Amino acid sequence: MNQLEVDSPIGTLTLVEDDGVLTGMYFGPRAGAKGTSKLLERAAKQLAEYFAGERETFDLPLEPRGTGFQRAVWKALGEIAFGETVSYAHIAKKIGRPKAVRAVGAANGQNPISLIIPCHRVIGADGSLTGYGGGLPKKKWLLQHETRQRSMTL
Repeated sequence: MNQLEVDSPIGTLTLVEDDGVLTGMYFGPRAGAKGTSKLLERAAKQLAEYFAGERETFDLPLEPRGTGFQRAVWKALGEIAFGETVSYAHIAKKIGRPKAVRAVGAANGQNPISLIIPCHRVIGADGSLTGYGGGLPKKKWLLQHETRQRSMTL
């Protein structure tokens, strides 16, 4: 397992790779072995492009580790378009579990590859910003960043 810390406009991000796949992207530094790899360098480059407004999607081998339900939620999160937002209820319906809104919220909060699997694009049914592992100011920044970039390309 390798970890690489990268600077970003929203603070330090720690990328985690295990056996050639990205298994984590966390806010702030993390304990563990530091090191780099081609994959981590590629992920860092793609994040820099994202923050520079040059990238809307990530092209990386991902392997978030969790339950089958969590992985279904995370897969659905990956399908939310850049600059778009959806509700927890939307994700619950998308995965065929319309009554599992709270469980979707919990799985969203356990997303181990934040930002790259865009859990920041999920908001409350009333349009409010709800919890985010990186904190609501980071969520707000990311959504505003994507909205600005999207409006520049329209």
